[in-house]
Amino acid sequence: MSSDWTCAEHGAVHPYRTSRLESIGQVAAHAQVPLWAPWPLIPGWTVGGLASCGDDRSGATATVLGLAGPSPLGGPADLLLVAEEPAVGLGARIAGIDGLEPGTCVDGAPDAKILAAGHPTALWRCDSATDRVAFVGEAAGVWLWAVLWPPAAELVLLEHVELHDLRSAQSFPELPLGAASPRLP
Repeated sequence: MSSDWTCAEHGAVHPYRTSRLESIGQVAAHAQVPLWAPWPLIPGWTVGGLASCGDDRSGATATVLGLAGPSPLGGPADLLLVAEEPAVGLGARIAGIDGLEPGTCVDGAPDAKILAAGHPTALWRCDSATDRVAFVGEAAGVWLWAVLWPPAAELVLLEHVELHDLRSAQSFPELPLGAASPRLP
């Protein structure tokens, strides 16, 4: 018995669910992929969403943490951080593209560099819907997506961004909670 269903075009489709922000510890404990959170948090930013793909038996094959704050050029901005196993497709869906993978986007030097679990991590711009900008790279053996609204908010990635995997946190940092993210699918 499985809670997955099979799509003729994409294969196995894992259950997707949003979770209350108070359950970050529970989602992290059951995840098979990192639950990335920037720490220290980008100044003025709050956490506003949490979601995962998978079930309680096999664990999450994808996680999403939603954040919101001021864009470097003014106005509000949103950021969704996605960690997913290959062929899950949640990152591509959030980026607004068809398919399960980011496609061919590694061409030349990376467009952004961050730290993920203490390791320098390169991110390349990939295709996305016109109302957002998406970056993708590899961290901890899985895809790491950073999707930002509006596109000018990509400047956030030029700041010192250090991601921590909440699965390995001895105690969770005091993440400031904000309004629910309208960006989670």
